[in-house]
Amino acid sequence: MDSFKGKYERTSADKVEDLLLVLEVNFLLRKAASVSTPVMEVSKVGGDWTIKTSTTLKTIILGPFEIGKKFDETTPDGREVSTTVFLEGHKFVQEQTAETGVRTCTTVRDFKGDEIVQTITVDGIDDLVCIQAFKRIA
Repeated sequence: MDSFKGKYERTSADKVEDLLLVLEVNFLLRKAASVSTPVMEVSKVGGDWTIKTSTTLKTIILGPFEIGKKFDETTPDGREVSTTVFLEGHKFVQEQTAETGVRTCTTVRDFKGDEIVQTITVDGIDDLVCIQAFKRIA
């Protein structure tokens, strides 16, 4: 798992704006997210992991978290969720369970050598799969 640590830059993205629209993110933030080149930094201190994704407009921090332990999170789009990150082989599987009336999402970060393929799905919307690829830069 230590091989997961590092900085990665997004190299491709599919359906990011569609995902943000479903999550009711405002127009300006959707457009900014669609055209930006985020950098994802994966780090670990003790038993706690942190995933920080940064653009020129916004930084999103997931964590610190322990694998398999539930924690409360306010997502960047303002949803209040309970989140658990599981380790499945070479993947971090993040399950966000939302309160009633709010979208629930699953994010899979598949670590493949110097790349991460991130797949995000939204419960109840079968035809929307957001896929982003990141390449290690440090």
